[in-house]
Amino acid sequence: MSDEALPEPDRIEGAPHPRETRTLIGQGTAEAEFLDAFNSGRLHHAWLLTGALGVGKATLAWKIARFLLATPEAEEAGLFGDAPPAPATLGIPDDHPVARRLMAGSEGRIFVLRRAWDDEKKKLKTVITVDEVRKLRNFLHLSAADGGRRVVIVDPADEMNPNAANALLKMLEEPPAGVVFLLVSHRPSGLLPTIRSRCRELRLATLGPDDLAAAVAAAGGDQGDSGALAALAAGSVGEAIRLTNLDGIETYRALVALFATLPRLDRPAALRLAEAAAQRGAAERFELLLALFDLFLARLARAGTLGFEGSEAAPGEAALFARLAPAPGAARAWAELQQSLGARARHARAVNLDPAATVLDMVFRIDETARGLAA
Repeated sequence: MSDEALPEPDRIEGAPHPRETRTLIGQGTAEAEFLDAFNSGRLHHAWLLTGALGVGKATLAWKIARFLLATPEAEEAGLFGDAPPAPATLGIPDDHPVARRLMAGSEGRIFVLRRAWDDEKKKLKTVITVDEVRKLRNFLHLSAADGGRRVVIVDPADEMNPNAANALLKMLEEPPAGVVFLLVSHRPSGLLPTIRSRCRELRLATLGPDDLAAAVAAAGGDQGDSGALAALAAGSVGEAIRLTNLDGIETYRALVALFATLPRLDRPAALRLAEAAAQRGAAERFELLLALFDLFLARLARAGTLGFEGSEAAPGEAALFARLAPAPGAARAWAELQQSLGARARHARAVNLDPAATVLDMVFRIDETARGLAA
């Protein structure tokens, strides 16, 4: 398979790649923090971009990379006269040579460390391996084409296996001159503490409903029911696009309708839900369904503890939660079930259990808990 035809692990289906995304919404504070460090001469050699999945971390990494590769060092800018004013934004015009080369994939001063293609298994590897970090080492040993700075994006750093993480750590401990590392992380607590300590953290905010709707529209997504989308996506543009592409809102509403029959489960409806998850080519929908089970139980437990907050993601959701979790004791039971079913879902993925059987097992355990609480 040619390099052009290989799937990109950092691309969300149905949305532009982060390097192609020109508008970053809702992250002005993070942008300003990086720009302030640049303008004050305190540019750290490694940055850890953290925040929830899908809030724009990779988009910001590419925006920073574009800015760094297109903006000369202060001393370079002043060689032939007065230095220009400090940049006021991270924005770089689309017609700038660096922007064009990045879009074309021909910029030689950037390296993206991510999961590679497995030629033997004909699919993307599940982790970033040390072999990819060795390629990065070769890149760092080369001189920059024009003597300027270089950028490394690790997306996401969470997917490095232990050998890869330790190999990258050595580079962070002894960084080459003029190289800036941008590590994207959804779960920074899972990284090596020594990697975290070598980086300056840049935390991105969770998007509010208005920013989320604007970001989905900018990515070309169909907002549909924006209130339900905001409730289910939890401020993540990536999750909002996945929900839109896979009819996630309708699936969640089907779950709520099914569980509205508890503690007298509508078994034919449960069977239809399970059969849909087992259809050929439905792997992505099965993954989404498992995520929606987890989300339903999380929202149910939270409503039982704190009361229902925010918008309903499905008609009758608030009333159902009030009935199933009328007190903190019931909320604890649902929270414990969420943890238990989450572990079962991970096991089902690991050993490739039948999707229909997995879905039915989860539905029956939810039904069992509802009947126990009702009794």
